[in-house]
Amino acid sequence: MSTTKTDKATKDLQEVLEKIASWPQPYADIGTKLHDAILGAGPKLKPRIWYGMPGYATGRSTPVLVFFRLDDGVMSFGISEKARVEREPDSTLRPSAWFLEEIDDATLVKISDLVRTAFS
Repeated sequence: MSTTKTDKATKDLQEVLEKIASWPQPYADIGTKLHDAILGAGPKLKPRIWYGMPGYATGRSTPVLVFFRLDDGVMSFGISEKARVEREPDSTLRPSAWFLEEIDDATLVKISDLVRTAFS
């Protein structure tokens, strides 16, 4: 019996939610808010575990565009090289990652804007 796309998507989502829930506080709460903001800004994005952490792509076999991770007590939100990102003004630099110790409404708005840009 083959596994359907819905079954795989549900399994991927469950793995991401379990990963986030396994983190100590306040990172589990921050991760939940990031997850919700990413899916709210990019409803076509599909969550999956990517390099051991939550990643979001437009399809199960397409490149991850945005992700977040917790490593040694440091949480980061990032945009992969496959995402569309504008250069910083007067520079050749493209933003790619930010560190988080807490999260507020302004940060969630900024993340939502970055997510919308990443896959537009």
